[in-house]
Amino acid sequence: MVTILGVKIDNISKSECLNKIREFLQSQNQHYIVTPNPEFLVAAQKDNEFKKILNDADLSIADGVGLKFGSFFKIKHRITGADLMFDICKLAEQNMYSVYLVGGKQDIAKRTAYKLKEKFSDLKISGWQDGMEAQNTDVEKIKNANPDILFVAFGQVKQEKWIYENLKRIPSAKLAMGVGGAFDYISGEIKRSPYVFRIIGLEWLYRLVKEPKRIKRIYNAIIRFPFYVILNLVLSVPKDNQN
Repeated sequence: MVTILGVKIDNISKSECLNKIREFLQSQNQHYIVTPNPEFLVAAQKDNEFKKILNDADLSIADGVGLKFGSFFKIKHRITGADLMFDICKLAEQNMYSVYLVGGKQDIAKRTAYKLKEKFSDLKISGWQDGMEAQNTDVEKIKNANPDILFVAFGQVKQEKWIYENLKRIPSAKLAMGVGGAFDYISGEIKRSPYVFRIIGLEWLYRLVKEPKRIKRIYNAIIRFPFYVILNLVLSVPKDNQN
């Protein structure tokens, strides 16, 4: 476990992460996963409710190379939300768990469902809802679909708060995860950055070129986040005793 700016991150490998997820799905309790990146941690500095939700999560996975730098390389492993979603779907297919997709623009969740079925032909998709805001979601419809796993794509903060508030209303669901823009990638709505960009930690640059409107989010990740980390480090250094 590593703590950055007051937010706890599980410093585990992908295999360790998937073992925990298997345990979650086999248990009688409900669990949720968060995938913090620098933007999450910047948002948490001014939103104590969001920070609490992140710290109460059953699993907190570093999604963003910036967290490696922000932890001064204490964090060894980075697992992107989109990649973890594929891994969970593969696990679900193998063990006959059903998934439900919530969020995204009009038809995005539906298109994502079709793409997932192309990749995982035996995956059971119990339903989807898209084209709505978080507050307009039909939770009763999700409950009646009896999913084992929820993937929620309302964007950071909104999706985590939605899960925290609504997961208990869907008793069949043993696992929920906010997946941000994963539906956009999987559906083909947005082309994901080339693999080499992801490996060297420059996926943000590729996305900025493709989507200039993301400039504010990129600013938070590469300017504000390092500033907060350095400021926190300076403030934590004990001052010399003065006579």
